[in-house]
Amino acid sequence: MDFDWTMALGSFLVAIVVGLTGMGGGALMTPMLVTFFGVSPLAAVSSDLVAAAVMKPVGSAVHYRQGTINMRLVGWLCAGSVPAAFCGVLLARALGHGDGVENLISKAMGVALLIAAAGLAVRGVLARRDRHRPGTADGEAPEIKIRPVPTVLIGLVGGLVVGITSVGSGSLIIVALLALYPTLKANQLVGTDLLQAVPLVFAAALGHLLFGDFQMQVTAALLVGSIPGVYLGSKISSRAPGGLIRRVLALVLVASALKMFDVGAVPIAWTVVVLGAATAAVWLAGRRRTERSAGARNGRERVPASADELVP
Repeated sequence: MDFDWTMALGSFLVAIVVGLTGMGGGALMTPMLVTFFGVSPLAAVSSDLVAAAVMKPVGSAVHYRQGTINMRLVGWLCAGSVPAAFCGVLLARALGHGDGVENLISKAMGVALLIAAAGLAVRGVLARRDRHRPGTADGEAPEIKIRPVPTVLIGLVGGLVVGITSVGSGSLIIVALLALYPTLKANQLVGTDLLQAVPLVFAAALGHLLFGDFQMQVTAALLVGSIPGVYLGSKISSRAPGGLIRRVLALVLVASALKMFDVGAVPIAWTVVVLGAATAAVWLAGRRRTERSAGARNGRERVPASADELVP
């Protein structure tokens, strides 16, 4: 079969977004294959996971060098996620290849996409919290008490979802970790999740290679586009407006999820417009609040100076 350069271009654009935000790989790549290129949901999941298994170690290596990974947390997460990811593939395989199964996978993918959009929103709140938390800019990461059973359960659920849909290795597990370990800094959450996603994606990819609907021509196009895309996105991430990109990506994920639920084009468009307007309103309100707080602090700082000037 001829190489699909259009698919490679789409993969390149998605990978740039992943490089900029650190999230949204499976959440964007798999729906793109299903919606725009007519790939069946199971084949899209299989091919995307095999491609992700090649790319995941790059980002985790960067975080490992920066020391933003909790290795004990990674171990407990992998204890649940790695076998669950492989079992998710077997579950998808056991269901068969009929229209009902493809519909089920599409619906599961839609739910995972909505969770991914929520994960982006939570990540933005978390990043804002870390910016305003005293001492977190240069201080050491806080010590946390590992809770093995809930952590393994998070890995188990996340791995099962990834094995079936290829979505959730980033957003889903990050949201759950944030709820379980609220004192973890944003870069720790991302780094820890990224490293545990390496064996998780490898297990899911192996399962799809053996039992899924892996298509080499699809995976090749994804790799040709995504490897340079991730590199380029990572290079410009320090200069890009990350908050704006996360908001736009969240809207894209919601639209993709609605598409998986067979919602019509007009309702999807209105939903995106309403959510976009609401997002802009919340951003403006937050900016005004920040400006008022900064003005109040500056006013308090000027009061003693004015008082001193009145003293003879």
